[in-house]
Amino acid sequence: MSQQVIDAIVAAINDKLPGAQAEVNGGQGHYTIAVTSDAFAGKSMVQSHQLVYQAIAHLMKGEGAPVHAIDRLVTTH
Repeated sequence: MSQQVIDAIVAAINDKLPGAQAEVNGGQGHYTIAVTSDAFAGKSMVQSHQLVYQAIAHLMKGEGAPVHAIDRLVTTH
């Protein structure tokens, strides 16, 4: 199940941020994410993190959501 969730996170980030390089690790609902994207150019860290959270929001919604927490999020341009 963890690999399916990791794949879903990466796919969601790539859908929202085409060309992004995303590395996702974790399991049991807790994940660490590192994303490199040109979309972050000129944006603050908060704005960059918001883009990632917007991309994966559907995976964090609801009682049975596969993603419970992002333990660490790193965004770079």
